[in-house]
Amino acid sequence: ELIGDQADRAAAGKPARITMKLNSLVDEVIIDALYTASMAGVPIDLVVRGICGLRPGVKGLSERIGVRSVLGRFLEHSRIYRFGEADDDEIWIGSADMMHRNLDRRVEVLVRVSDPGHRARLRGILDLALADGGAWELGPDGAWSRLPNDPGAARLQATLMARAGRAIIDR
Repeated sequence: ELIGDQADRAAAGKPARITMKLNSLVDEVIIDALYTASMAGVPIDLVVRGICGLRPGVKGLSERIGVRSVLGRFLEHSRIYRFGEADDDEIWIGSADMMHRNLDRRVEVLVRVSDPGHRARLRGILDLALADGGAWELGPDGAWSRLPNDPGAARLQATLMARAGRAIIDR
């Protein structure tokens, strides 16, 4: 429903955007909804750590979709779903990946984040994941390629570990 809302906004000429950070994306209903949103004009940024059944950058289908994967020392399990732009966005966090087993056969939870400070922090994590200098990018042919290594670019996991360390010291 939230993906469709963004597609409707884009089709009406209003600002729209979808950003998701998750482990796997293989549910055909979700993939088709993302394709429809892309064709309606919605820019879509996906950070998918593992399996991704969507093909980004396909002319006429998914031209506005980019898919990255950030692999690091730790197996991340955070899922962040952002619909919209700026401060009028909706941000959800939870346990569910976009997979049949998660959406159809398990009890999973997503919760809308309403606290402005928490939403800002989650936006920052999404931005950091999309800017990670060691990420991989999924091409229209389904092949992953490593982005050029930028030694000066931030690294998602290293930055989050440093922030967590500072939080412990500041206690």
